[in-house]
Amino acid sequence: MSKRDRQLHLNLFVAPMGHHEAAWRHPDTNVNQLLDFAYYQRIAVKAEAAKLDSLFFADRLSTSPAMVRSGAAGGLEPLTLLTALSVVTRRIGLIATVSTSFNEPFNLARRFASLDHLSGGRAGWNIITSGTDEEAQNFNLDRIPEHAERYERAREFLDVATKLWDSWEEDALICDQQAGIYADSAKVHEVNHKSRFYSVKGPLNVSRSPQGRPVLVQAGSSRDGRRFAAEFAEAIFTAQQTYEDARLFYRDLKRQAEQFGRSPEHVHILPGICPIIGRTEEEALEKEAKLIELSNPAHSLLMLSKRVGFDLSGYPLDGPFPDLPVEEVRGHVSRTDLIVRLARSENLTLREVLHRLAGGRGHRTIAGTPAQIADLIEHWFTQEAADGFNIMPQVMNGGVR
Repeated sequence: MSKRDRQLHLNLFVAPMGHHEAAWRHPDTNVNQLLDFAYYQRIAVKAEAAKLDSLFFADRLSTSPAMVRSGAAGGLEPLTLLTALSVVTRRIGLIATVSTSFNEPFNLARRFASLDHLSGGRAGWNIITSGTDEEAQNFNLDRIPEHAERYERAREFLDVATKLWDSWEEDALICDQQAGIYADSAKVHEVNHKSRFYSVKGPLNVSRSPQGRPVLVQAGSSRDGRRFAAEFAEAIFTAQQTYEDARLFYRDLKRQAEQFGRSPEHVHILPGICPIIGRTEEEALEKEAKLIELSNPAHSLLMLSKRVGFDLSGYPLDGPFPDLPVEEVRGHVSRTDLIVRLARSENLTLREVLHRLAGGRGHRTIAGTPAQIADLIEHWFTQEAADGFNIMPQVMNGGVR
């Protein structure tokens, strides 16, 4: 594929109220829509009319009393919601986050095959390994397993799920009512998988779906995450603060994909971008300042502490960002490294880091005019720092027209 033939891909990352931590307090936000299907239907229909490639819903498998006091935590389970949205949309892709750490391959393979059937072949799976002890403690564990072990499990999990999706050949269904033959049993196969983490007999109890399997998406940027993405993912969600870092990441992933015998053109890299749009740059900056005013520093500090795996509550907000032993992080390794490098490169205080992260948790935030934001997108795309973008509106109402 030549550079001229490349096509920009845009995914809408739907956060119920918006990606800014204070979005739920914004005057344009109706907090009562958090569990209202009609609200998500309107977003999906608008995104499809705008010809976006896909919708994406993240997922977190824990919360706490402290988190829900000052933040709109919680929400609908992604696969359930996307199954409902498949009925009211026709073309847009439907990507759900599902963790390999706290699910079984058979159940997951069945749910995604069902979504792919119901949507006519539009299902996508964002493969994550989960990264916090709080999540592990909801699934009979005291602590999250080590980073490398989680990716070993994820690799075997995906292997089993793929075997299950392939356990029905494309022409296995006969559906001959007169002859009384529903399926050709020679084309439906047991998988008989038995290895370190999983023992699964198969076959899947859902026939082969329109795509055969969901589009595979991956969002880890650690060493293990990059390797996993280069080997398996068709789309990669990543957080990059600068064009230079994005271009380095882009080149590294494409190179690793080639080493696995894959065509780099089949691996689409989509950095997150968190826009605030105004008719003028000044108007956009005023909107951003308003969101900062609505932020709760204590809540922001709690969220950051959970993200990096260290309690930061004892550090002065207007003091320098503290040293973090990144090498000891068990959870979100790449995001912690990004946050530390951001703070060091710009000599930010802890409060300034909180402000920068509130709008996108480490993804690139930008407040500006439509032209300014389009220029950034075009530059990163044409200079091969991105194949598209994961669009993350900081406020959903008003951010999705």
